[in-house]
Amino acid sequence: MPVALGRHGGRRRLHDGQGSRRPDAQPRRAALVFRALPRRRRPARAARRADLRRSLRTAAAAGPGGHRGGPPRRLAPARRARPRSGRRCQPRCRPRHDACLAPFRAGSGRGGRGDCPRRRLPSRAHAVIGQSLPRLEDAALLTGRGRFIDDIDLAGQAWVRFVRSPYPHAEIGGVDGSAALKVPGAVALLRDSLDAGPLDNRSPVRRRDGTPLAPPPFPALARERVRYAGEIVAMAVAETAAAARDMAEAVAVDYRPLPANGTEVLFEWVRGDASEVEALFAGAAHRIAMSLANNRIGAAPLETRGALAEWDGRDGRYTLIAPTQGPGQVQEGLARALGAARADVRVITPDVGGGFGMKNGIFAEQILLAAAARQLGRPLKWVDERSDSFLSDYHARDHDTVAELALDGEGRFLAIRTSTRSDLGAYATGAGPVIPTDGGSRMLANVYRIPAVHAETVCRLSHTTPITAYRGAGKPEYGYIVERLVDEAARKLAIDPAELRRRNMIRPDEMPWTTPTGLVYDSGDFAGNLDAALALADRAGFADRRQASEAAGRLRGFGFASYTEPDGYKDGRVTMRFDEEGLLTVTLTASSNGQGFATTFSQITAGRLGLPVDAIRVLTGDSDIVGRGSGAGGSRVTTVAGAAMVRASERIVEKGRRIASAMLEASEDDIAFAEGAFEVVGTDRRIGLREVAAASFNPAFLGEDMDMGLGAAGHFNARTYSFPNGTHVAEVEIDPETGRVSLERYSLVNDAGVVVNPMLLEGQLHGGIVQGVGQALMEHMVYDPDSGQLLSGSFMDYALPRAADIPFFALERRPTPCLTNPLGVKGVGESGTTAALPAAMNAVADALASAGAPDVQMPATPERIWRALRDRERESG
Repeated sequence: MPVALGRHGGRRRLHDGQGSRRPDAQPRRAALVFRALPRRRRPARAARRADLRRSLRTAAAAGPGGHRGGPPRRLAPARRARPRSGRRCQPRCRPRHDACLAPFRAGSGRGGRGDCPRRRLPSRAHAVIGQSLPRLEDAALLTGRGRFIDDIDLAGQAWVRFVRSPYPHAEIGGVDGSAALKVPGAVALLRDSLDAGPLDNRSPVRRRDGTPLAPPPFPALARERVRYAGEIVAMAVAETAAAARDMAEAVAVDYRPLPANGTEVLFEWVRGDASEVEALFAGAAHRIAMSLANNRIGAAPLETRGALAEWDGRDGRYTLIAPTQGPGQVQEGLARALGAARADVRVITPDVGGGFGMKNGIFAEQILLAAAARQLGRPLKWVDERSDSFLSDYHARDHDTVAELALDGEGRFLAIRTSTRSDLGAYATGAGPVIPTDGGSRMLANVYRIPAVHAETVCRLSHTTPITAYRGAGKPEYGYIVERLVDEAARKLAIDPAELRRRNMIRPDEMPWTTPTGLVYDSGDFAGNLDAALALADRAGFADRRQASEAAGRLRGFGFASYTEPDGYKDGRVTMRFDEEGLLTVTLTASSNGQGFATTFSQITAGRLGLPVDAIRVLTGDSDIVGRGSGAGGSRVTTVAGAAMVRASERIVEKGRRIASAMLEASEDDIAFAEGAFEVVGTDRRIGLREVAAASFNPAFLGEDMDMGLGAAGHFNARTYSFPNGTHVAEVEIDPETGRVSLERYSLVNDAGVVVNPMLLEGQLHGGIVQGVGQALMEHMVYDPDSGQLLSGSFMDYALPRAADIPFFALERRPTPCLTNPLGVKGVGESGTTAALPAAMNAVADALASAGAPDVQMPATPERIWRALRDRERESG
């Protein structure tokens, strides 16, 4: 049989123009490899475009009947868009397979390289759910092609530096900007002329008496009085950043200091039946009480905040470019503060270098920049410096709790109650009041059969930086309370802490389980996770490791914590639309802060629609493009946006089925969709989704009631939560001479339901653990109790964990699919933090208990450990 050498020296059968193999055929000159110069290969994108254009021209010329003349024939699909993935048909494919002969029928003259439906796709063509696909975002970020706020400039922009109060509480007698305006490059000093309303700090929380909470206004700019150090008093505008800094330093403000060490009760709140819980405590065989502090911390993202605002006088629109966790919430808050319609405010979020909850809401700087940009008629840019960010970035946590656990004589939990004092800072943010009340106290039952809970919280205002959400937002705080109480109960009752947990854990056969706080657990094997984590951590070998540490003059502790948490709340909105070249664009209302959304949602799309990952583009961050919807936070994006993608994908397939039925000349009821293609049931006739998408722009294949193009929108509003769960185990070593705590080993078993990308899941867990360990052992925003000044205002005083402080993690996944969303996924972004706090502190407490030393509060700094050990020495003699 005659053959011709292809471009890579491969053998090729010869066909005639009608698709028949001719034994006597001679190879065409164009097919020979002997050429003076090698042909230049087309770039992949150009090749895809050319192939799809050719396919569309062929289909249009053929018309709905699928043929150019003569007897009707079945319309074959176009060749696969990626040329390098095209291969010869499988040997079992019959020679006249329609898909294989399609190129000849289309007049391309290239045989044997069609889209054979029986040919297995290349291994990387479809990155489906469950594969550890490398992050699609990393190539740009690692090669310096990321676009962060500091990288973006607009023509004619001026720079802004905010004048901030150095006093935590003072009256403003006046502001003198005459010296500042003499600085070379000065543009304006703005204060009284700025027309900007307060920040949107509405809250869904209700007071103890059931009335809605109405927090005091949170002004964007202090007019008569400042209430915390770092509050904005004026804004300096100059031609350069350096000039703006010089201007701000030259502004003279007449401050009249006031006492800063007082607090004011904002509201009281309660959950549960106090009389029922009191009765259970009265009849309990054992009552365990602890006083626990959840230290104030800062988010400390790698990228500080910043913003670039512009006013378009022609369209009457504001544009704000800023690192956020989703443009929707900032857009709404900005519109309210500026007195503008939401449609007249555009928010664009570029790449974001970390958010952790802190960047999920509106800030005063964003409002003032937008208002000043309109007043001055030019773009204004501001990028925060780290020294200012310690004062101006919202803080987190700061709870003091008295907690009690009641047990019967068999060690069964009867009830739990808490009394919490929460410092919200100088002003209540929208999230601040939710965290110590409705948001966090839901966790009081954790993974246990606790019949009754009661929680009361007093929220106070002080002269400190306002509080907002931070990784977990209430879940780590209250999960910490429960797991510390359980360990303390085990210690006092001389029961193995693992056994005490097993006695009280909810079993899988008891689900769905409704907790006394109203949560409904749908899935999870809590006791199984505990046993697996202890085995992974080699609990059996801990006694030998402790003995070795003690021989070296050190203390060693073993601690663990089980957890579950309610994730996946609020809503997610996505759009999915093909262009004429078969590229699918997906939009999300949440903005990635490093989570890997482009990778995650490309994989979900590939799994639902059978597309190659490089045919999918994920867009986020522009309110004009993504529309209205929630941002990133609460470990919800994969759950709610993923569920919305399922709905949108179903709509795309439904419309695509109608188009495919016209292309394949078959009844719509006979068309099935699988692995990225439509096929006529019971036959080998099929056509790819991307070819159908290209044909959706051809009116010949559209019904009278169909719009041109193939796409859909999906919206999912979570009515129920997902509940990730697991057990974390920490092992620490303490140097008694210095008090230094060393985290020696860390193991975890995690149930995150169906895992989209195991590598990204592990990354999220690792980051959460590090931030939890950081709070447990070192991080602390400390204020002087008398002056109200922040003492830990730089990384010289505010300790963050470094790579040398963290061991490698041993991780095991034991997933049980979630039953409350169509993908079966559970949240993961906050899980590491929720479990790490109590696991690390239980390990520290175990080490101290081995030496007879008292417990310490977070953070377990060397000084606190050292003092606890010295106190033990003094008491012992």
